Amino acid sequence: MIEKSPNKIIAGVMTWGVWGKDFQVNDMAERIRTFHESGITDFDHADIYGGYTTEATFGAALRESGIDRSKIQLITKCGIQYVSEARPVKIKHYDYSFEHITASAEQSLANLKTDYLDVFLLHRPSPLLEPEEVAAAVTQLLEAGKIRSFGVSNFTNDQTALLLKYLPVQFNQIQFSATQHEAATSGALDFMLLHQIKPMAWNPLGSYFKTDSEIAKRLKPVVEELAQKYDVGTDTILLNWILKHPAQVAPVVGTTDVNRLKSQLKALTFSMSTIEWFEIYTAALGHKVP
Repeated sequence: MIEKSPNKIIAGVMTWGVWGKDFQVNDMAERIRTFHESGITDFDHADIYGGYTTEATFGAALRESGIDRSKIQLITKCGIQYVSEARPVKIKHYDYSFEHITASAEQSLANLKTDYLDVFLLHRPSPLLEPEEVAAAVTQLLEAGKIRSFGVSNFTNDQTALLLKYLPVQFNQIQFSATQHEAATSGALDFMLLHQIKPMAWNPLGSYFKTDSEIAKRLKPVVEELAQKYDVGTDTILLNWILKHPAQVAPVVGTTDVNRLKSQLKALTFSMSTIEWFEIYTAALGHKVP
């Protein structure tokens, strides 16, 4: 049997700051400690979160938490120029110039109070992206030890292939869930398997908990039956569905509730059957598979 690396669940911190819970440093430090004790070692950031404020609060909180830096992985993204008080640009746009990529990495290092970033992603593809310039910036950061791995977020296969001509792409963070499942058949996850790119899934619960979602209405009877069978929450079933994929997708969960996180982590303790996976998929499609 082919050995696989263990599946992971990643903590997404987008709503930890002013874009959500507005945790102060001590509150965030307590969350970091509790999440880490629960088995979460990866924390997903982007420079724009909280209008360019969340990284810095998290960095101060990480220092206060007392957790050994080597025991966690920090993921962050760059490239979106977001209109905010901290960045008074005229219009939201993307910047993947050598200067912006390297400056963004340096700023994230300072914000997070660390010497290196475990994973550094380009946040969204730009129509003006120049792959050789991106490669020059990323190569410099890798060689300096300021980032340990590189990837993209929301990139198509062709956009990723363009970068692969010039440097290794090790991650792609995409939207993938039972309600937004196109990556399973569009070739996106197949491409990542082919090129040994590790997928991460943002919004892994999709629109399941939106009461007006037609796809959620179809899914609920199937998901609830499986939740009862495995004695877990419905969100845990939805995460387990993602984890079943052979590309070993790592869900980025957004909960800040410690008890809910512990429930969701149970998704790592079992594997639904192939039939059960297709029961969910068929309900999501609204018809039988071809």
